[in-house]
Amino acid sequence: ARTTEQAADQQALAFSFDGRSAPPVRQAACYLTQTTLRTKEIVQANIHRSPIFNGSIESRGPRYCPSIEDKIMRFPDKDCHPVFLEPEGFDTNEVYVQGMSTSLPLDVQVDLIHSVVGLERAEIMRPGYAVEYDFVDPLQLLHTLELRAVEGLFLAGQINGTTGYEEAGAQGLLAGINAASRVRDLSPLVLGRAQAYIGVLIDDLVTKGTAEPYRMMTSRAEFRLTLRQDNADERLTEQGRSLGLISDARWTAYQHTRQLLAGAEAWLRGRRAKPADCVAFEEAGLAVPPGTAFVDVLRRPQVAWSVLCAVDPHAPTLDVETARRLEVRIKYDGYIDRQRQQVEQFQRMEEAMLPVDADYPTMTFLSNEAREKLGRVRPRSLGQAARISGVSPADVSMLMVWLEQRRRVG
Repeated sequence: ARTTEQAADQQALAFSFDGRSAPPVRQAACYLTQTTLRTKEIVQANIHRSPIFNGSIESRGPRYCPSIEDKIMRFPDKDCHPVFLEPEGFDTNEVYVQGMSTSLPLDVQVDLIHSVVGLERAEIMRPGYAVEYDFVDPLQLLHTLELRAVEGLFLAGQINGTTGYEEAGAQGLLAGINAASRVRDLSPLVLGRAQAYIGVLIDDLVTKGTAEPYRMMTSRAEFRLTLRQDNADERLTEQGRSLGLISDARWTAYQHTRQLLAGAEAWLRGRRAKPADCVAFEEAGLAVPPGTAFVDVLRRPQVAWSVLCAVDPHAPTLDVETARRLEVRIKYDGYIDRQRQQVEQFQRMEEAMLPVDADYPTMTFLSNEAREKLGRVRPRSLGQAARISGVSPADVSMLMVWLEQRRRVG
């Protein structure tokens, strides 16, 4: 009663499209509690014992997962902070205390845990700890995650300056693909910013570098309407198939879903409301004039695919997930089309390739900062050059002129 239950999602969403048909998994509820004024006092009295604050560790901690001492010292006006209690499983009494990561000594950690509402008698199974590790400046990497200075050496994970399991897994996948492609003498795989969040992650690292542990946030992507969860298979399955990473069963399922979506969309655009349909729509609380295309009816915010199926029993049969994908595609069609045009403009910049041997230090038409940054990063395209901090739009314009002159001469 002293904590607030946080129930699991009623509808399980799979990370992979292979998991769409899997049965719902058994889930455990989490619980929300909070630190207290006593927690704050303990941290303030022992902050000199924290390696991060006493100078034993000089690195900057992850911005998006701060320790409890970091939160208390950064926000001294707050007397409490939220804490989530997450069960480690059904067959254990262990609970992960989310929001209480710390580098303080064990005796202090015991007092801290006991100061949290609901944890007054809890026992610590494994104490928290801080880790400081070296990393390779990601500006030394190519978009394939191959190290510029050592041919054939690919790096992935925290060594590239990232934090987080997903970030490490994404890099490992791409680095592994490219290492295998090099051995087999195949073309490397480079995912673009408009193609995948992995592309955004890697482009950020090799173009901008990082001075702190990097996390992949959706806000880092320019084309979030394009990089949707529901269209991940459309964006990447064909490339995965060409690399031998997509099984025959998954490929067949992907093609089947594409055919379902294409057929349903064609039906929507060709089917128009008849007088009898208008009556059925009116009974559902919708005013639909005769002759209205069903695609325009589905564009209405309050209309779901199931409404159209109720009006016309002969509508294409779609599973819940495919119907939801169709609704997103239709309802946001105008916005998606506008972003598609932005992506095309972006791609033109990405396709303007810069020579690998460009002698940037001698390009006196560029600013000193641009020459320095371009020489350090050595961008592969005009688009990448434009994303480098310190390279101004004027510098990019001059590079465009230089590229055009080079094309005419050569």
